[in-house]
Amino acid sequence: AAMALSGDLWAELPAERRIFCSVLLFSWAVYLWEAFLAHRQRRVYRTTTHVPQELGQIMDSETFEKSRLYQLDKSTFSFWSGLYSEVEGTMILLCGGIPFLWKLSGQISGRAGFGPEYEIVQSLVFLLLATLFSAVTGLPWSLYNTFVIEEKHGFNQQTLGFFFKDAIKKFVVTQCILLPVTSLLLYIIKIGGDYFFIYAWLFTLVVSLVLVTIYADYIAPLFDKFIPLPEGELKQQIETMAKSIDFPLTKVYVVEGSKRSSHSNAYFYGFFKNKRIVLFDTLLEEYSALNKEPAEGEDGENEETKSKTKNKKQGCKNEEVLAVLGHELGHWKLGHTVKNIIISQMNSFLCFFLFAVLIGQKELFAAFGFYDTQPTLIGLMIIFQFIFSPYNEVLSFCLTVLSRRFEFQADAFAKELGKAKDLYSALIKLNKDNLGFPVSDWIFSMWHYSHPPLLERLQALKDAKQE
Repeated sequence: AAMALSGDLWAELPAERRIFCSVLLFSWAVYLWEAFLAHRQRRVYRTTTHVPQELGQIMDSETFEKSRLYQLDKSTFSFWSGLYSEVEGTMILLCGGIPFLWKLSGQISGRAGFGPEYEIVQSLVFLLLATLFSAVTGLPWSLYNTFVIEEKHGFNQQTLGFFFKDAIKKFVVTQCILLPVTSLLLYIIKIGGDYFFIYAWLFTLVVSLVLVTIYADYIAPLFDKFIPLPEGELKQQIETMAKSIDFPLTKVYVVEGSKRSSHSNAYFYGFFKNKRIVLFDTLLEEYSALNKEPAEGEDGENEETKSKTKNKKQGCKNEEVLAVLGHELGHWKLGHTVKNIIISQMNSFLCFFLFAVLIGQKELFAAFGFYDTQPTLIGLMIIFQFIFSPYNEVLSFCLTVLSRRFEFQADAFAKELGKAKDLYSALIKLNKDNLGFPVSDWIFSMWHYSHPPLLERLQALKDAKQE
């Protein structure tokens, strides 16, 4: 009877209230699910205090304990920051934060001489204020993460001055890209007629391809120093391996990631016959800042970062670096990059098509406090961020599953190149350097890990080649 009564009350609510309540309830349902998974994983961190038998040959007890404490701190931080984020988002919705900010944007653009008919101008002011609010409210969390958690566990290499300079630079660069792109997108939607969703999708496709093309050459160097990998044995070996699989390599760079953090990475970028490989200095044993004593009288740029030389080796030997690159090049050779782009663009087209279907529904705008106007930017936000959230959760899980499959395939490709032994030792070293915890709750792992757990990858490298 109670269920029937609540069903009747729900049916009697206006459509906009049902939409608003559904969005809020789903948001909290996702948060509680994530919190449940994180709780299960924290229990693993708390209870697994000794190196499991199967890890005895891989991990020493000191590293295991450091990793356990690091991941426990990160998980606790994630719980509180996630709770804050959810409460903040709920309060913004309940208190009408979005229509308030839109109205404020109209007042600011009006004072600059742009009336209500200049919707795109008002939209850009709204976007600027929204991103500024997000940056300011997220700043304390970012500071705590960098200067308490990462600092405590020996990863942070930044000073406070470097951090703020970096944050301001990121905000400015983001606005320089976001505002022009958004204004053009809104203009295309306005003038595109019945088939605007096709033109909007094509525009976002072009923008994403341009950004991927220019990111490493023009955007990334604004934040980190890129230097060509010096001539030598490693460079020759990389070029030889690239040639053996017809990878059209043009340049190999080393990026000074150690100015920011001691975490390590490697990636490739570029389209068609113009591919570049980027290695973090923290990945290379002979370049890693942690393996060197700072030169006497070093100043200038290095004053912005801390000297944190430790009595430990970090990074991989040349053969292990080649194995890691064999894995990365496997993603290219097996078409994973292209497949990801195709999936992304199919999803983008579907979303724009559904947006075109839903944008005329005034109840969607009314649900979020827009009764008299239906601004295009607000429509994009409501539909893409709130209405599509169930679909986005399902898609995200499917992409995580696919990513794990791709990672196994890339490992197998490196194995076919004869790099199995070196990749095996490289994965252990990278796990140790990054304080990765090799034991995980199975549901948490299934939902979150885009890369397979360490033990599964090591086992696959040991096994006979699988189909």
